[in-house]
Amino acid sequence: MFFLLGSQEKKSRKAEKRPRSTGASEMAREVFLAGRFPVVTTHQVEGRRIAKVLGLVCCRGFDSDEAFFGMTTRAMNKGAQAIVGYCENVAFHPDGSKYFSCFGTAVMFEYDPADPESLPLMLQQKLREQEYASFSEIV
Repeated sequence: MFFLLGSQEKKSRKAEKRPRSTGASEMAREVFLAGRFPVVTTHQVEGRRIAKVLGLVCCRGFDSDEAFFGMTTRAMNKGAQAIVGYCENVAFHPDGSKYFSCFGTAVMFEYDPADPESLPLMLQQKLREQEYASFSEIV
């Protein structure tokens, strides 16, 4: 019966093939855990108005974190400020492994001049770099 379910050797080979997390994925993890990139199952984020829908983002993997933060990274690369309509799926294979799929809609919010955090994260980073460069010139 054991040979039908797969062996530990097969699972260890799969673990070796898994890609290591990239710098972009680590940045997405930090931004999400800091609460600066909302991912919600509803079709709106409370208190924010959606200005632009950037499209569907999805990612799959053998690890839930890999799939979730891969999806988040793809959304951030598109310039998104949030993911709405988040959904996840888990497929169970006969060898005992799981396969995770995460997907949602990447969106941008309306700009609010009173809130500097309402800019997309990439623009916030560029503004910080410009401020740092101008500060360096003064000093």
